[in-house]
Amino acid sequence: MRGLLVASGLALALSASVPVVAAPSRAPETTQASFEASLHPQSGDISVSDARAVLHLGKDYYFLPADDAKRVLTQVWGNPPDSVSDVLGLILPAGKTAFDNVWGAVVTFEDTGHVSDADAGSQDYAAVLKNAQDGAEASNAARREAGYPAVHLVGWAQPPSYDGTHHALIWARNLAFDGGKVNSLNYDVRTLGRTGALSLNMVSDMNSLPKVRTAAKTLSERVAFVPGATYADYDASIDKTAEYGLAGLVAAGVGAAAVKKLGLLAIILAFGKKFFVLVIAAVAAGGRYLFGRIGKPKDPDLI
Repeated sequence: MRGLLVASGLALALSASVPVVAAPSRAPETTQASFEASLHPQSGDISVSDARAVLHLGKDYYFLPADDAKRVLTQVWGNPPDSVSDVLGLILPAGKTAFDNVWGAVVTFEDTGHVSDADAGSQDYAAVLKNAQDGAEASNAARREAGYPAVHLVGWAQPPSYDGTHHALIWARNLAFDGGKVNSLNYDVRTLGRTGALSLNMVSDMNSLPKVRTAAKTLSERVAFVPGATYADYDASIDKTAEYGLAGLVAAGVGAAAVKKLGLLAIILAFGKKFFVLVIAAVAAGGRYLFGRIGKPKDPDLI
C-alpha cells in the first residue's frame, strides 16, 4: 500500500500502514498540513451504503470516505489508481494520520454471494496454507529469473478463526520478501452478510503484530449489516450462494483476489513500482493453482 509518489510538485512521503523496508521520510509540513486539511474524517457510527453496513467506530478510530481514501491510497501510499476503484473507505487509529507509521484498514465489499459457515468447525486451514505456500513458491522461480525478489508465505501470523456471534472471519499472513529487512504482516477481517462479505484489509510489519491483532479483533466486532442485509436475512430461494465456504474465502484472500483488494500492494510497492506488474501476474498464477486444488468459485474475479 505504500511507496513513494512524486506528482506535479506534490511530494508526499513513503508512509502509512507499513514501513516494510525503512522508516519513511516526512513530507514538507505545509504540504502534509494542506493534504490533511482537505480530508473529511468521520467518527462514531459510519454508514457504508454500498455494503449496506454500519461501522461502529466510536472515538477509537476514524473513517475516511471513498474519495478521500482513494487519494490517500494513491497520492500518499503510492498505489496505482486502477487498484482502488472499489475502495469504500479507509479506517485509521484516532490521533494518527496517513503520514504516520500506522496500519490502515481498507474497506471494500465483496459480492461473493452468501458464504455458509455451517462447517466452520471443520475447515482444514492447514491445507489452505500448504496449497498457498506451494502456489507462491511455484511462481518464485519466474520472479527470480526476471530479476525480482521472491515472496515467501512463511505461515499464518494468526490462523483463521471464526467468530460465530459477529459472523467474522479473521486471519493473518507472515510474508517474507527476498531482501526485505522485516517480514510483512497482512491481516484480513471478513464480516459475512446476506450476499457477501465486508472486507477490512490491514497491512503492517511483523513487529506490529500485537497491536494490529488487537485492532483487527476490535474492528471485527464493530461491523454490522443493516436489517435486511444481515447474515440471518439470507434467503436460499432468491439469494446468490457462494460455491465455497470459509476455507474458500480464505483461499481467495491469499490468491489473486488479495492483489485486487490491496492485500499485497503495500509490500510490493515498498520495493518500488517496477515490481508491481510481475508480482500481480505471479500471484494470479498462484491463485489459479490454489483454486484448482480446492474447487473453482463462480465469481471470475476470484480466479
